Amino acid sequence: MHIDHIGIAVKDIDQAVANYEKLLNTPCYKRETVESEQVDTAFFLNDKSKVELLGATSEDSVIAKYVAKKGEGLHHIAFEVDDIYAELARLKSEGYTLLNEKPKKGADNKLVAFVHPKDGNGVLVELCQSVG
Repeated sequence: MHIDHIGIAVKDIDQAVANYEKLLNTPCYKRETVESEQVDTAFFLNDKSKVELLGATSEDSVIAKYVAKKGEGLHHIAFEVDDIYAELARLKSEGYTLLNEKPKKGADNKLVAFVHPKDGNGVLVELCQSVG
C-alpha cells in the first residue's frame, strides 16, 4: 500500500488548477468529471504521488457540502491497494466503518471506496485500485 494521491476540495476548480500549475511548476495532466459524484477532478503528478483537485458540479454534491462546512482544503488521502475487495473485507473485520461496502468507479481509472474519517483520526481515507 502506498499513497496514490491527496485530494483537495476547492471552490473554483479552474482557479485552483491555474494556482497549482504555478505552485507545483507542472501542468495539470488530466481533468475528468465523475458524474455519479457530481465532481470535476484535476490531477497533478508530483514525483510518484498525485494531487487531485475536487470541484463540485452541483450545490448538492458531497464536495459542495464539504466546502460550505469546512472550507477549501484537504479532503482525503488515497492509498493504492492491490486488491480493494480483500482490503475492504479486512478493514470491516477489524471494525472500521466503511462508507462504501463495495468499491465504485472513481476518477483516474480507479475503483474506489472510503473509510469514515472517525476511523482515520479525522481524515477521510480512500482506498483505490487501478482497473484494466
